[in-house]
Amino acid sequence: MKNDRAVLKRRYQSLYASGELQKRAESLIKRLGACDICPRSCGVNRLEDNDGYCKSGRLVSVANHCAHHGEEPVLSGAGGSGTIFFSGCNLRCVYCQNSQISQGHGPYEQVDSRGLAQMMLYLQEELHCHNINLVSPTHYVPQVVEAICQAVPLGLNIPIVYNTNAYDSLKTLSLLDGIVDIYLPDIKYASDKWAKRFSDARKYVGYSRPAIAEMYRQVGNLITDDNGIAQRGMILRHLILPNRLAGSEDSLKWVAATLSRDVTLSIMAQYYPCHHAPDEPLLARRITADEYREVVDIMNNLGLDNGWLQQLDSADHYLPDFRREGHPFSR
Repeated sequence: MKNDRAVLKRRYQSLYASGELQKRAESLIKRLGACDICPRSCGVNRLEDNDGYCKSGRLVSVANHCAHHGEEPVLSGAGGSGTIFFSGCNLRCVYCQNSQISQGHGPYEQVDSRGLAQMMLYLQEELHCHNINLVSPTHYVPQVVEAICQAVPLGLNIPIVYNTNAYDSLKTLSLLDGIVDIYLPDIKYASDKWAKRFSDARKYVGYSRPAIAEMYRQVGNLITDDNGIAQRGMILRHLILPNRLAGSEDSLKWVAATLSRDVTLSIMAQYYPCHHAPDEPLLARRITADEYREVVDIMNNLGLDNGWLQQLDSADHYLPDFRREGHPFSR
């Protein structure tokens, strides 16, 4: 990580001024007519509210928007990360800690792109958050870009964070170049077998690794301002799973060899057998101290020493409840 004030001018502001942001928004919205926004390419007409795998139509379903203080320190800072929790998802992880909203049915607030733009401005102007953190945004990329296009002339000027499971389309990501300031992808699996079994994700490795590489190409290594708040770059998350199901060694070797040893990593030990995981023998327990230390040793051996490593007891602190009034996370 390095400090640099030169990036405080948002690239999305320049794209808006040139008219390019509007062109991209229109192009993406048109693709909802035969949706190919994510790798599933369902082909349904979401403009007429025919829903595909993600169960999402033309409007945006928002489960919560708030100042979130539980993200990585460079995102949360003192003011919190301005987090918009979308409902729905293009994965079906049996252990999802956000399953109430990713695989539940709500009811959640339905907003158009103007409403989404107003949420972004509320997080910036009223809650004074450091960024706009879009959680599970993949299936709503067209509406997100449309909303940013509407929010820029009203004063939006903080970093856009794309917080994703990395099951993303290169075609879609190419249109986010210059719009997203900070990519926050997961690298979930090194095995398509486990990705299909536990997340219903066909060819996850083949889609996610090129997607992560493209994200890194767009924004590079993490850059912070003089207050240590992220302004641009990638933070790559990896959740340790029981029984080596995440393929941590394989994934981290790929990161070191293909991206850089300077990539900022967030290694998460917060796995807890949520949702349907108690019914899966391989996932029905927390990770062990040995499994945790093994990943730490892999990182050290590969020279991957930028970022954060959650403590082993993190599972006790990161379980949201979206039925809770106000904030889904306790502080």
